[in-house]
Amino acid sequence: MKQIFLAISLFFSVGLWAQNKNPNVPLVRISTNRVIHRFFDTSPISPSGKYVALFRFPSETHSPKPGEVGEVILVDIKTGRERVVAKSCGFEMQLGANVQWGVNDKELYYNDVDTTTWTTFATQLNPFTGAKRRMGGTVFMVSLDGKKLASYNLEKSRYAQVGYGAVVPNTYAQRNKGLVDNDGIYITDVATGKCKQIVSIRQIYDNSIPSIAVANAENFEFYCFQVKWNPQGTRLLTVIDWSPKKDSQRQRAVITMRADGTDIRTAVTNEQWTKGGHHINWMPDGEHLSMNLNVDGKFGIEIITVKYDGTDMKIAYPIGSGHPSYHPKGLPFVITDAYAGEMPLADGKTPIRLINIEKQTEQNIAEIVLPKITDFEFRVDAHPTWDRTGRYVVFNGTENGTRCVYIADLRKCFVK
Repeated sequence: MKQIFLAISLFFSVGLWAQNKNPNVPLVRISTNRVIHRFFDTSPISPSGKYVALFRFPSETHSPKPGEVGEVILVDIKTGRERVVAKSCGFEMQLGANVQWGVNDKELYYNDVDTTTWTTFATQLNPFTGAKRRMGGTVFMVSLDGKKLASYNLEKSRYAQVGYGAVVPNTYAQRNKGLVDNDGIYITDVATGKCKQIVSIRQIYDNSIPSIAVANAENFEFYCFQVKWNPQGTRLLTVIDWSPKKDSQRQRAVITMRADGTDIRTAVTNEQWTKGGHHINWMPDGEHLSMNLNVDGKFGIEIITVKYDGTDMKIAYPIGSGHPSYHPKGLPFVITDAYAGEMPLADGKTPIRLINIEKQTEQNIAEIVLPKITDFEFRVDAHPTWDRTGRYVVFNGTENGTRCVYIADLRKCFVK
C-alpha cells in the first residue's frame, strides 16, 4: 500500500473537477466513465491493497430496467490496468451491485439477478480465475472477517428508498402490508453458502427496546433499509422504515441486534430522527454508532455518537453533513462529505471534510464537483470511506459530466 500513489499517479491525474489545496494530501483519480465505489462503510481497496473494485453503470440518465446489465470493474493499482471481471443486473443507481471484498483478494462479492426466475442473489467471485459461487442470499455488507453476508430485502428496497437494491419486475417484489413475517434481516454463511432469515420485521417491531410501536400498524408498510455489521461481527444495525400505504411520509428508527437476531434495541427513535438526521454507522469499538442528528434543538444537524441501546448519546462535532465515519483504527478523526448544495464552496464545489474530533477542528482534503440534485435517484454522493489501514480515503465525484472515483492519501494528516 505504501507505493500506491507512486504507482497510480503515473496513470491518472486530477484536474479542475477535483482539487486539493492541501499539499499534504496527495489525490488521484483511479477510474472514470460511469463508475462508482459502493458506500461509506466498506472500502473498494482490496485487503492486500493491490486492487480497487468498482461498478460501472450502463447509463447515468435512466432508471435501471429489470435485466439491464452493468459491469464489475477491477483496477490494478500498480499498473493502472482496468478490466471487467463480471457483469451484473443486480444493481440500482446509488450503490451499484454492492461490490465489496471478502477476507482476501480472491473473494469479491456482488449482487446479480437470475432473469429466468427473477431471483436476486450474491456471487462470490475470484477475479483472477473467474471462478464463481452463487450464494443462497444477497449481500448488503460482508462481515470484516469475511465469514458472513448480511442483507435485507434488496428487491423491495426501492419501496423504502430508491437506489440501494436490485431491480426485478414488480410482480416479483410485492409491497409489504402491515407487519410481516416473511421479510426481515438475512445472513448468509460464506462457508456453506446457505442463507437464513434471522429476524422478521414483525419480530423487530414486537421486541424492540424501547418500543417502536405505532397506532394502527396494519395501515403502514414496514421495511428494513440497510444492514451493517459492527467491526467485531457481533452486532448488526438496520433502519426500520414505515409509512402509510397511501402516503409517502416516512418514519424511521435505528435498530441494533446481536448477530443471531436477538437482543433487539432501539438506538435512535423515530421521535429523535424526525428532528433531522441521516446516515448511521458503527464506530470502531463495535458498541457505539455515529450519525448526523439534530439533538441540540437548533437549526442543522450535529455528528453524534450513541451506544447500541440508545444510551450515552453525545454530540461529537457541532456541524454534521453527508456520510460521516470514524477512523477504523480508533484515531480521533471523522471523514465525511456533503450533499451537492449542502455546504457549497465559493466556486460551487463540495468539500470532503476531515474532522479532528479531539481538537474540534476540520480541513477540506478535497473539493469536488457534484451535480445539482434534481432527481434523488440519480444524485451523485461522494460516500467517502476509509480503507482498512486507515491511511487512504476513497470517494466518488464527477468529471466532464460523468461519475468517477478518487483516492486521497491522508498519512501526513495524522503526524503530530
